[in-house]
Amino acid sequence: MQASNTVAVLLVDLRNDSSLQQRSNRMLEIMPHAKLNHRIEDHRNLDDWSFYANQSVEPDGMPIDMRFNSGHILSIMVYSTLMVFSATGNIKVLSILAQRKVRATSRINIMLAHLAIADLLVTFLMMPLEIGWAYTVMWNAGDLLCRVMAFFRTFGLYLSSFILICISIDRYFAVLQPLKVHPHRAMLMISGAWFMSGLCSLPQSFIFHVETHPNYTEFYQCVTYHFFEEEIYEIIYNVLGMCFMYALPLVVILYCYGSIYYEIFSRTNPRNLESFRRSSIDVLGRAKRKTLRMTITIVIVFVVCWTPYYVMSLWYWLDKESAKNVDQRIQKALFLFACTNSCMNPVVYGIFNVRKKRTKSTVKLQEQRSCGSNLTMKV
Repeated sequence: MQASNTVAVLLVDLRNDSSLQQRSNRMLEIMPHAKLNHRIEDHRNLDDWSFYANQSVEPDGMPIDMRFNSGHILSIMVYSTLMVFSATGNIKVLSILAQRKVRATSRINIMLAHLAIADLLVTFLMMPLEIGWAYTVMWNAGDLLCRVMAFFRTFGLYLSSFILICISIDRYFAVLQPLKVHPHRAMLMISGAWFMSGLCSLPQSFIFHVETHPNYTEFYQCVTYHFFEEEIYEIIYNVLGMCFMYALPLVVILYCYGSIYYEIFSRTNPRNLESFRRSSIDVLGRAKRKTLRMTITIVIVFVVCWTPYYVMSLWYWLDKESAKNVDQRIQKALFLFACTNSCMNPVVYGIFNVRKKRTKSTVKLQEQRSCGSNLTMKV
């Protein structure tokens, strides 16, 4: 009896040793990936949850990418700051435009109002979502809200970019083809901007969905995993989004404002000044300088706000492994640049359009004085 007990104990020890050996071998296999997992601080940057399905749960709790960490603190602080600045600037622009009862139907005012509305959608829908999501880390709002908020995360950004295209095209026609006035051109372009924004954002509602982590079954996240059959399809989708949100507006802005400046520059050419009065030459000179400042400012602001985001995105899409070596705080800072465009739009377009209406009466008064001085000299 005692011998049989001894044999049973030895068998249990052998099984335990075998199990321990298997665990040790498994841990050796997982260790390189576990280090990678610890380096990733953003819970939405994991490659694929299926990789972690057969791994053992960490004894000290969830991995760092699934817990509140320094990356989330950075997101909350920056998004909160951007939210205050963007709300203040865009609400101010809307209030100024609302006070203009006489010129309430002008095309540029209507477009500036829609631009402010687009930026406010980013301010009050996307930014609070990012703040709350960074605070809770996992997604607690269910699958339906995951899909709805994924739609609105990009809708405001698309709308802002498309309204910038509308403003550029409208200024192009106003300067280069002033006689081709279409009574409904502004509303058609704005309606097209809203429609295209919804169309470009709609796939987000199908791509994003809620999944449960394979190991941490109480951890839910709004992710894109397992939607695209091949990685190349996801890259194509992301590149198309970049083209509509960044490349297309940049090309249109450069072409329209470059053409406007060239037209004004050609009119102020010394060979063409003989047919102009002195007052007209002064007005064109001021317009030339102002258009140059406006063009440079608009292009620089758009490029500075969007380029860091898409440079990091392209790097991640084309070479994911090397992109992961960049510190997550730097990655987050680059991604956050995209939202700064909503803060800068009211400043840039407010300076060159809203203030212009205030000083227009002053310009007319100066022209009248100039005409009066010419008449006095003739008498």
